[in-house]
Amino acid sequence: MRRWKTERTVGLHDPQVNEHHLASTGLPADQRLRLLSFNIQVGISTERYRHYLTRSWQHLLPHTGRSGNLQKIGDLLGDFDLVALQEADGGSLRSGYVNQVEHLAHLGAFPYWYQQLNRNLGRLAQHSNGVLSRLRPWAIEDHPLPGPKGRGAILLRFGEGPEALVVVMMHLALGARVRSLQLAYIRDLISGYKHQVLMGDMNTHASDLLQHSPLRDLGLLAPQVEATFPSWRPQRCLDHILLSPTLTLEKVEVLAQPISDHLPVAVEIRLPGSLTADALPALSTAPRGTPE
Repeated sequence: MRRWKTERTVGLHDPQVNEHHLASTGLPADQRLRLLSFNIQVGISTERYRHYLTRSWQHLLPHTGRSGNLQKIGDLLGDFDLVALQEADGGSLRSGYVNQVEHLAHLGAFPYWYQQLNRNLGRLAQHSNGVLSRLRPWAIEDHPLPGPKGRGAILLRFGEGPEALVVVMMHLALGARVRSLQLAYIRDLISGYKHQVLMGDMNTHASDLLQHSPLRDLGLLAPQVEATFPSWRPQRCLDHILLSPTLTLEKVEVLAQPISDHLPVAVEIRLPGSLTADALPALSTAPRGTPE
């Protein structure tokens, strides 16, 4: 495994990546980008509200069904370029000491993956966010979010300067006050970039995010309106992929895959030509940060 000093844990699944189909920013030359966000609930299948009680032990101890659930999730990933994972385990007793982010990267054949450890309970639990990518980012940043410990955001950047594409993957707090602090922090991260994607379990509805939060003046679009929670009878739209108006929406879908207690959200977008033009500065041969 390869580690970069600027990140906590970065894995390179296959260093022999063919990048001839990529623009100098590392983005697809055909201008299409496929995104997926999924709260995987550490591989636990929840099908009724009572399962939060009867299956609560699975948050602490291993169980035989977890591997099968991860395989089902892995089967979904082949059609996507960037995947945001929430509630993944980084390798502890409950997951059979399997780093679920790394495992899903292998199942989906993603050359790049990143695990953000947000709540470290030692051998009992390694509560994490994760990102899987077929594209080499120019930079990746790990950001613990304001408020009580346990929430974080991962920022990926493709290209340099204000014309770069910035993608932030997050899992926000349940409480409105803390969530507002977290969104203000994220707004500061992305405010200098023209092309923006925010994705993750945001624990609130799009109207709150776009009209009543620190994001309200960014002009972001929330193309997905279908409910994502609970997965067995969706009533609330908590999982989002928000887009700046410079990015063209081609397709949006909430996948009918009740593997977790959330349903996954998928979008396909078309990038502006400025992001895929060969005239941009050449992609470096290694990501930012010196390999150890």
